[in-house]
Amino acid sequence: MHPGSPTSGVGRVIAGRYLLLNRLGSGGMGHVWLAHDQRLACEVALKEIFFRDAEPSGEEREARVARARAEARHAAGLRGHPHVVTVHDVLEHEGLPWIVMEYVAGAVDLKELVATRGPLAPAECARLGLAVLDALTAGHERGVMHRDVKPANILLAPDRTGAPYGRILLTDYGISVQPDAGETRYTMASVLVGTSGYLAPERATGGSPTPAADLFSLGCTLYYGVEGRGPFERESNLAEVTAVVMEEPRPARRAGALGPVLQNLLAKDPGRRPTATEAEAALSRIVTPQADSYARTQTDLGSQPPWAAVAPAQPPPGPGPGPVPDGSGPVVVRRQAPAHRRRELPRALRAALAASLGLVLALGGVWYATAHQGSGGSGAKALPYGTAVGLAKPLRDGDCVLADWPDSGRFRGTPRLRLVTACSDGPPDGQVMAFVTAASADEARKRGPARCEERTQEVRERLADVRSVAVVPSDGGFQAAGRRTACLVLGAHGPVYGPLDAHRKAGSAFADTANMQRRDCLETRTNRDARLVSCSGPHDEQVLGFTRLGQGVTLARARTESDSACAKDVPPRDYGFDPSLYTSGSWTSAGAWKSGTHFVVCTVRRQNGGTMEGNES
Repeated sequence: MHPGSPTSGVGRVIAGRYLLLNRLGSGGMGHVWLAHDQRLACEVALKEIFFRDAEPSGEEREARVARARAEARHAAGLRGHPHVVTVHDVLEHEGLPWIVMEYVAGAVDLKELVATRGPLAPAECARLGLAVLDALTAGHERGVMHRDVKPANILLAPDRTGAPYGRILLTDYGISVQPDAGETRYTMASVLVGTSGYLAPERATGGSPTPAADLFSLGCTLYYGVEGRGPFERESNLAEVTAVVMEEPRPARRAGALGPVLQNLLAKDPGRRPTATEAEAALSRIVTPQADSYARTQTDLGSQPPWAAVAPAQPPPGPGPGPVPDGSGPVVVRRQAPAHRRRELPRALRAALAASLGLVLALGGVWYATAHQGSGGSGAKALPYGTAVGLAKPLRDGDCVLADWPDSGRFRGTPRLRLVTACSDGPPDGQVMAFVTAASADEARKRGPARCEERTQEVRERLADVRSVAVVPSDGGFQAAGRRTACLVLGAHGPVYGPLDAHRKAGSAFADTANMQRRDCLETRTNRDARLVSCSGPHDEQVLGFTRLGQGVTLARARTESDSACAKDVPPRDYGFDPSLYTSGSWTSAGAWKSGTHFVVCTVRRQNGGTMEGNES
């Protein structure tokens, strides 16, 4: 047998349970297989630890087996983290270790993505960095250093709604270590642990693993993501290690606002690198610039909305609104079934679930109104965005709009916009969420759409089905528009039916699921009355995500099947909730069926129906 070749093949059954289907890939420590779990009838990923030598010494064999156990233990300690590949088990088969892991369907690693699609935009890369940083921090808090952060160990996969690259996952804790636990390091003293070109200088010279070293590797990885090659990439491994220790990284040419962050992360002196908190703040400012109405404070799906830290507003006196058969009333209906809390929404005039875990890293999906026809004159009388858009005054932050598209169809051409006096006064198609300034109308045309995508990315990822639209000033209306492009978030298939994100008020009732967002905390007074409340105080349930039911499923059937669909597709245990205490809930909307999206909002609640507290979310 050739050294390093797998000792198994397609069709082999491991441990009497796992049928190997095909090999997914190989790394320095093992082969990864797609396998079918014959006991649970599901697909898993199996990592086979192989040996470089045909007949390894007893010491090497023992070290490899012990390392596999350590990898499983370290990764299992982060079970349920949204940005870490879940490890289910570790086993031995014919004397060799195998690790049973979550199979991430449709995943591509960052190295492969950049190789095929090209470098990422700075905001895309910063978004990715926040997710990986969150995973690293969770490990560091348990005393676990990853030690091999690199593009090949970052997976991007579709999320549960199908949005490409919506999930970002850190994998391969195979050489991680807990230095403070007196843990044996299963490596030969003469072997560098990690990947050349991504090692921190202090690690390359024999220093101990630390969080700062992982952050250096993260900096190298983000540099690769935005520049298309590593900062210390050379012709040989030895040359790369030498460059890491002795040379400065190549100047970043595509990084833009990400450049200073990379420079700080790649400092030779670990004491001069930013802490995880500082790095998170710096990356957050790129994803959500400070000019916006709020700043990011968390990095995973646990991010709280900006009003989460304040006391919930007192509800208006009197009983909550009841069912409204014509669909003009508030959103939720709770059925009187103690074992399940299925919810339905009254029929909306124009409703569709808004938004999407629209990370949409590379695919963007930004549509914009260029308003190039008819500048509308000049000076004070100029229409800010031209005659096609038709607005006489510039848009303001939080403005809600109706968008009428030309005959070519939705999101094709330039929409004619009309202001909605109050976001709750009729179902708006979308809302102004940010602005980007420019030095000239030409610059606004060229850069406005991409910058609006960056500015709205965070709020879009918390919704189910939305798109970003940049309303660009016309040549004659550039000054009238305040030299700013307005960044809208519009429902992709229908209205958003209310204010979005920071423009919502705590204590307000939802009129539709369209503006329910991931990690919203809800007070559910009746099956038809859900209120937005602060996650820091008592609440009845929390939004975890979305799922989509089939086109053949009617709304009436959805109202009886939505809980079980959410339990299958968005299980609370995946978000760290103990399944013995918590269960899935759901909300449905007639609007989602009218638009054809069939989206369902999935929540978590206590099994006994009790109130959840702030430290549970």
